[in-house]
Amino acid sequence: MCWPGAAALLLWAGLGLAQDYPFRDPTLPWEQRLDDLIGRLTLRELVLQMARGGAKYNGPAPPIERLGIKPYNWNTECLRGDGEAPGWATAFPQALGLAASFSPELVHRVANATATEVRAKHNFFMSTGSYGDHTGLSCFSPVLNIMRHPLWGRNQETYGEDPFLSAELAVAFVQGLQGDHPRYVKASAGCKHFSVHGGPENVPVSRLSFDAKVQERDWRMTFLPQFQACVRAGSYSIMCSYNRINGVPACANKKLLTDILRAEWGFQGYVVSDEGAVELIMLAHRYTHSFLETAIASVNAGCNLELSFSLTENVFMSVSEAVAKGNITLETVRARVRPLFHTRLRLGEFDPPAMNPYSTLDLSAVQSPAHRTLAVEAAIKSFVLLKNKRGTLPLSAQALAGQRIAVVGPFADNPRVLFGDYAPIPDPQYIYTPRRGLETLPANITFAAGCSEPKCQRYSPGEVEGAVRAADVVVVCLGTGTDLETEANDRRDLSLPGHQRELLQDAVAWAAGRPVILLLFNAGPLDVGWAQAHHGVGAILACFFPAQAAGIAIRKVLLGEEGASPAGRLPATWPAGMDQVPAMENYTMEGRTYRYYGPEAPLYPFGYGLSYTTFLYRDLVLSPTALPLCANLSVSVVVENTGQRDGEEVVQLYLRWAQPSVPVPRWQLVGFRRVPVAAGRAAKLLFLVTYVQRAVWAEQWLLEPGAFTLFVGGQQPGQETCASSEVLRAEFAVTGTSRPLSRC
Repeated sequence: MCWPGAAALLLWAGLGLAQDYPFRDPTLPWEQRLDDLIGRLTLRELVLQMARGGAKYNGPAPPIERLGIKPYNWNTECLRGDGEAPGWATAFPQALGLAASFSPELVHRVANATATEVRAKHNFFMSTGSYGDHTGLSCFSPVLNIMRHPLWGRNQETYGEDPFLSAELAVAFVQGLQGDHPRYVKASAGCKHFSVHGGPENVPVSRLSFDAKVQERDWRMTFLPQFQACVRAGSYSIMCSYNRINGVPACANKKLLTDILRAEWGFQGYVVSDEGAVELIMLAHRYTHSFLETAIASVNAGCNLELSFSLTENVFMSVSEAVAKGNITLETVRARVRPLFHTRLRLGEFDPPAMNPYSTLDLSAVQSPAHRTLAVEAAIKSFVLLKNKRGTLPLSAQALAGQRIAVVGPFADNPRVLFGDYAPIPDPQYIYTPRRGLETLPANITFAAGCSEPKCQRYSPGEVEGAVRAADVVVVCLGTGTDLETEANDRRDLSLPGHQRELLQDAVAWAAGRPVILLLFNAGPLDVGWAQAHHGVGAILACFFPAQAAGIAIRKVLLGEEGASPAGRLPATWPAGMDQVPAMENYTMEGRTYRYYGPEAPLYPFGYGLSYTTFLYRDLVLSPTALPLCANLSVSVVVENTGQRDGEEVVQLYLRWAQPSVPVPRWQLVGFRRVPVAAGRAAKLLFLVTYVQRAVWAEQWLLEPGAFTLFVGGQQPGQETCASSEVLRAEFAVTGTSRPLSRC
């Protein structure tokens, strides 16, 4: 046995703790501590750690009392705040809204604030001996599935439709959540749902039995890149998804969980199943015939931890029998448990608390003034201005004094519908609906819901008419909410729900030329073509699900207060109609997302968004314009604010291949930056487009010579619906002969 050194013994003695096992010795290397801990566990103890991943009554992972190891609950949701945990927590905007910010820096700060609250509440739970659901430090976040279909119920949880944007935000989230301490992790990240997952939920078939048939090229170029970025960022966990992939369930898919994830990408963490996904291998997919066979398939494929629906005897409880029969080796079981305890070691569980600065966080960190301020900033930066005719916005605070503002619609004053799925629950005093936010203005606010809930099946036009006819400005609040799009519930079309369009049209008619501003609260695109075309709707603002700070952020943006000029950009394409929407269950990328969109123009393109000011692009320089196969491209461009107001611009770079040997996107986002530019000022920006971003999938990642075009501007090139700024373009050439990416 390896005994700790004198320094370690003195440290433990000084803290009043008994150090009795090497795995508790903080002076030893992590691997040596793991060797000691795993080597002490019996087969039954190992199996119980794998089987009790949590959810309902299946967690926590049980204690190992003879070693002084306490229970641990793996089931924590941290998508944009400490979701579903007991007690209050700051609720930041839903993930798709954060993606609309096009700001990895913002996502990093939101993730870090989330981790602070998760850790603070965890410390409290541990002090009271509470190990229930959502009390741990291991997060089932972020969601990295591509928003491949506009009607998918879980679009709101994603970072949109582009793999590069999703990858950049994934890195920011993982690193922000896990923190920058050299030894300890604040909260551990877990990227989901791996892989080829993005609908259907329930239309036209159930997600629990769906077989996603995907071409290898689409798998590699669309569904996997952001997960590889998650691994590079150091995520401790990956969650395997419910669906099959070309006939093989994700949680029993050796190609996915071993060949790609571990062998190709070098992942060292653990794979946890989506809730119930392991048992559904047999019960829904009929891929196996018994729980024993299911355990053998999933464990040998690379699954470490089972998250069950509510089984008394989880599938992984059969692992002991599988080992006895020689179907799973004891070495495999130990290998599957090892990253579970490595995670707990890095979270600081087995070190003296005094060594871990995160152990001092307490409930005073939850809903702190700094976090509430960040929630406002995040909401402001998530908003996308879709329409602004005749300078409807911003409104003048001075001109509004004493005027009458009508705030109408089912989202005007209903806190519940502003949050989206997997939302933290804040103290109600910090929740600002649009009505409550606008009531802070020196104006007379009138309110009429018209519909009591988002489905808007019963509409009361009289109350809306009374509010609108008496108003100088009308704010109409429409959308979807979790009543219509959420986990296990897809939408069936793009329409505004129920009587919402009628409510909007009535409001425009009764306003009789007075300003009408449409606020949209949704994730999946909505058909608001009528509002976009009609002169009576002066402005449209996409708010997504902004959560607790909705009303404050809306007030600031409508008035264009300092730091509140809209600059969000759509992270997904909004089709112009259902004729542009492919079948949900067809997993080819043809006709999907801006990268492979059909010939007809969408209502709003990916990357689109307006501003209260105008921008001019100039002096685009590529260096070199002819570069070797494995060289990177340097890019510089100047963006100038030519308007009268300070603002932020999202600079976007798109790459187009001229003559690739295999199918590729028509163009691909390869760079972006959200940058503040004061009125009348200019900023010179530098970018690096790496050789990796030119790779194509041709049975392996391949670099090819040829001609390329780089587009730089505040939007995609060649769009019918566009902002006022131009898009610059420049050509460059790549020389050499084709070679595998791995040889660069």
